[in-house]
Amino acid sequence: KVLIDVPRSDLAEELAQSETKIQVLQDTLQQVLDRREEERQSRQLLELYLKALKNEDSILSKVAESETVPRKEMDVVDTGTSSTSTSAKTVLSDQILAALKEKPAPELCLDSQDLELVLKEDTQALALALRWDKQKAETLQRACDQELSRRLQQVQTLHSLRSTSKGKKTLP
Repeated sequence: KVLIDVPRSDLAEELAQSETKIQVLQDTLQQVLDRREEERQSRQLLELYLKALKNEDSILSKVAESETVPRKEMDVVDTGTSSTSTSAKTVLSDQILAALKEKPAPELCLDSQDLELVLKEDTQALALALRWDKQKAETLQRACDQELSRRLQQVQTLHSLRSTSKGKKTLP
């Protein structure tokens, strides 16, 4: 990066090379940096994709499990019994709650599974756990929902790119 930022004439003088050779060198270095950045972004995208697959598998298994096992909470709701004491409890870990309180944009610091937990959390319980008002908790949940949607879009883009690249490989 430093070699790219140095004025061409100064670098040419220091290396005793022509400015055209230095320009080629700086262009090559910039291409290497660009390629590394693209690789880093691709790795991040792939990691998000793998997490999404893992989440999808766990969600599907939970859905299948919930369909086969009757849940006690449904009985409470069906009888009309109020369960405010259970709805006020939060299932979020202390680590997630600390990130939500301390970070200016916590939705960017949490992984996708944690974002899903925040979204599934009752807004009132979340507000109580964070000692915030309900409106601030709702705003946080909307931000988490938007971030999760953005990540899903990235995974879908990766799928699209992968199918496009598979199609190109089969061409002569």
